[in-house]
Parts: sequence; C-alpha cells; structure tokens
Amino acid sequence: MLALGKLLELTLAGREPTEKIQLTREGVRLHWLAEGALEITPVAAEDSGLDLLLSAGIHGNETAPIELLDRLLHAIAGGRLLPRARVLFLFGNPEAMRRGERYIEQDINRLFSGRHEQSSGNEALRANELERLAASFFSKEGRTRLHYDLHTAIRGSKIEQFALYPYAPGREHSRAELARLRAAGIDAVLLQQKAGITFSSYTYAHLGAEAFTLELGKARPFGQNEGVNLDLLEHRLQQLIENREPEASGLDGLQLFSVAREVIKHSDAFRLHLPDDVENFSELPVGYLLAEDIAGTRWLVEEADARIIFPNPKVKNGLRAGILIVPARL
Repeated sequence: MLALGKLLELTLAGREPTEKIQLTREGVRLHWLAEGALEITPVAAEDSGLDLLLSAGIHGNETAPIELLDRLLHAIAGGRLLPRARVLFLFGNPEAMRRGERYIEQDINRLFSGRHEQSSGNEALRANELERLAASFFSKEGRTRLHYDLHTAIRGSKIEQFALYPYAPGREHSRAELARLRAAGIDAVLLQQKAGITFSSYTYAHLGAEAFTLELGKARPFGQNEGVNLDLLEHRLQQLIENREPEASGLDGLQLFSVAREVIKHSDAFRLHLPDDVENFSELPVGYLLAEDIAGTRWLVEEADARIIFPNPKVKNGLRAGILIVPARL
C-alpha cells in the first residue's frame, strides 16, 4: 500500500510525509496538501465529473467516522477501490484527534463562514485553512460538488443516524440527495432554515456544494466503535467513489424535521431543565419549561410534537445550547 494512504497514521503522529505525491498502479494520484488533507485524482479518462469532499475529525474524539475514512483511503492506496471521482479527505482537527478531545480551545464547527476572522488561536487558523482547502478543491467549473462532514454525537439518540441539511437563500433542498442519504442508512434529516456557521454550511452556502453534516452514533475512543454500524454508508461511499452508484429515489422511512427554535445561552446563569443523559430526538410536551437565563428569560415548549437535539448547557455564552425541532415535509 502507498505510504500516503496512511494519512491517519501520519496525522496522529504529527508527521509530514517525505513524498507529497504518489501514484497507484492504475494511475490514481494521491496528493498530500497539508496536515490531515489528501486529494485523490482519478485517471482522466475515468473521471465521472464528481468532486467529493469527505471530512471527519472536526471534533477530535469522534472516531468512528475517522476510522471509516481511513478504511476508504487504505482501499484506494492498496488498489482495491478504484476512484472515478476527485476526492478530498480531510481530518479536521488533528491536535484534538491526537489528544482524544472534542476540541482544544474552541469548537471548530462554530468558526466557519467568516467566524474564524473574529477569533484567534490554532482552531481559528485551522478553520481558515479548511475553508481554503475546500474552496480550492471546489474551484473547478462544470463539476458536481458533494460534501459529507461526518460526526458522532456527544450523547445517545433515539434516532441514531441523522443528517443536517444546510440552508442558503434561493436554494431548495434536493429530493435526490435525500434519497441518496436514505440509501446510505440515514433515518432522519433536519432541514435547516437559516444560514449556519458549520463546515457543511460553509461549503453549501459559499461553494455551491450539496453538503450535509452526518451524525452517525455516539462518540467513542479509537478502536471502540463496534456498536456504530456504518456498513450502509461505507458501501454507498465506495459506490460514489467508483461511479457505480445505483439510482436512489425513495424516501420511505426517512423522517424530516425543521427547526422551530434555537435555545441560546446568554450567561453563566443559564439553566437547561433536562437530565444530563437526555437523548437527541427526545419528545417534549407543550408547556414544558425547557430553559431559563438572566433577565427572566424562559424557554417554554409551545410547539406540538417538539423534540430536542444537541442539548448542551456547557457551551460558551452566546452559542446554541439546544435546538427545538418539529416534523416537516418537503
């Protein structure tokens, strides 16, 4: 296997490869661009016209997606997977990956779409570098652009594998992309209705890609992901990379949600009235006192069939401490 196929090993060791470009026996090019960044270029005659960005490790302790990308890279470098698409593999936060932490100073996934310019430190610099790498990768005209940003969640979930579909003015959510997600094992999609500051929001709104944040189970250390079944997603990614994906048209069983409200933490007085072990997609009754903050601020559940996702009272002041969602239709 080519040495550049060991991108994860290089990244965890903090090493820069001696050779930055290598070719497989079939002529597929592997190009190391920066720490945790490897671009795959197919043989020109085999190019399907797809530019596929696969990112993981934006949060360093979310290891199941990192291991999935590592398996795909090993298969490409070993000649067992024959790319017919351009693919950019990105490990988002190498230092956090090395430490087994979610982040070091601040959450990179709150620093995109210009937010890194209002901050400082290594993670702000890394967010800027990730934007630059993605913009360069998606700069070729006339090609299909697709980005999957792969995560696992802090807590358990009543719907274990789900996606967040970003928003941009004037763009409609794609039924074909939703069908592709369903075929990859995704059980629910949150259709967002305002611009965001995550990595997938950046590539969707600023680079014109179809882009998704995929939540794929609960975060566990390296080597402890037996309970996270990514077989359907891995198989679909192999098909995408090799341009042998069967048509997917059905949305049967796919649950759709939209954002009703975001719960924003304004101060250290913020209190979230949920158990520490509450799961994503837990239902909340109308009238439930969800949270309180300074100046008598209260969040009461007013929406029928409301559920909570990403509850986290430990975020910094000014950031989202949870999202109230409700069932939706296209």
